[in-house]
Amino acid sequence: MNEFDVLVIGSGPAGEGAAMMAAKNRLSVAVIERYADVGGGCTHWGTIPSKALRHAVKILHDLRRNPMLREFREASKLTYPQLLASATQVVETQTAMRRRFYERNRVPIYAGEARFVEPHVLEIRPPVGKPFRLSGKYIVVATGSRPYHPPELDFTHPRIRDSDSILRYDEHPFSITIYGAGVIGCEYASIFVNLGAKVTLVNTHDRLLSFLDDEITEALSYHLREQGCVILHNERLQTLEARERDVVLHLASGRRIKSDVLLWANGRTGNSDRLNLEAVGLTSNSRGHIAVNGHYQTAVPHIYAVGDIVGPPALASAAYVQGTHAVQHILDPTISPHHQEMIPSGIYTIPEISSIGRTERELKEARVPYEVGRCAFKNLARAQMIEERVGMLKIIFHAETMEVLGVHCFGHGASEIVHIGQTVMASRDLNDVRYFTRTTFNYPTMAEAYRVAAYNGINRLA
Repeated sequence: MNEFDVLVIGSGPAGEGAAMMAAKNRLSVAVIERYADVGGGCTHWGTIPSKALRHAVKILHDLRRNPMLREFREASKLTYPQLLASATQVVETQTAMRRRFYERNRVPIYAGEARFVEPHVLEIRPPVGKPFRLSGKYIVVATGSRPYHPPELDFTHPRIRDSDSILRYDEHPFSITIYGAGVIGCEYASIFVNLGAKVTLVNTHDRLLSFLDDEITEALSYHLREQGCVILHNERLQTLEARERDVVLHLASGRRIKSDVLLWANGRTGNSDRLNLEAVGLTSNSRGHIAVNGHYQTAVPHIYAVGDIVGPPALASAAYVQGTHAVQHILDPTISPHHQEMIPSGIYTIPEISSIGRTERELKEARVPYEVGRCAFKNLARAQMIEERVGMLKIIFHAETMEVLGVHCFGHGASEIVHIGQTVMASRDLNDVRYFTRTTFNYPTMAEAYRVAAYNGINRLA
């Protein structure tokens, strides 16, 4: 039986972060991956293909609205399967790159499904051949998550899809119903409405993306509706009627929605059910998540869990950092717990959303004195040049200390723009809204919105 300092189960962002940190610090490490190649769900059926699809749809959207490109309008008739195929090259490139990471760092990849048999021993069941065992002084569980499947829905029906299988849908839908208006639901609503499909977004809550700033979610709701998306709030599934040519969603309110396909986007489940956790005295909750402390240690100290398997924030960016922190704690148990306050959210609707820090609602509830600076993108020269006038940057800062408390952005490049605010907020020396008025931004740029928003907020102070 081969023995290692660290065994990592899963090669997605969390597993990769753990494996690379271990390898760079001269620990012997091995990765177990049950899929045919490295990269995890993020690379093969989640973040990378869906965002590549979103980019392709965005190009079509820009093409249709640009009067200078009338002669290329035929390209706007591309079908959904054709657009999906455009993501294949990105996935292949990402996979090859990540495979090289492991090769360069001499990290062996064992193909198969891992399960615990003893506290330090995993049994690996390969696709071909007999099971074998590996031993690790430490074990990092990074098995990710999958879409939640309610038992009453038949996901083998070709017209009932989840966020994984929708990326294998081989028709161009005329209409689609999306059940669940979280991040994934909103992203796909935006994608399909920009493809020209008739989209109905069913929300089980009273507003979209309640964890975001209210002003940003109101802008998203307005923009989706302007594009033709129907949004239904406070609705619940009663039954689903799947037929040969369409599906009919029956809601508890009595409404019935007929469409070509239903996309179920209501929650995810951690991939913990086949790990045989009980063999080492561990359990998972109803959504398959494993409880951890601030260092991502489970109740068994030498076993760590990172990424989607531990629940929110369930972001690829956060997962990688969690994996690295777990191994840093193995190397130095005296380090401080990992704090996730400075992790930005990125939501890839069209246009996109990104935010970091606190919202107005949170500050009001905490009775923190604050002021807000805003910049509408339509007033920026760069936005006017590239015809990206929808959106805004919003800076929330302490009305007395001038500390930046939150940055919220809706519009073109939001997921890039937010990092400027993140850097300022993370710095003890720089965190002052007046920093944006004292520094020089390239002109014309979208980043210039920080200067405009800062002046707008400062001028509001009494």
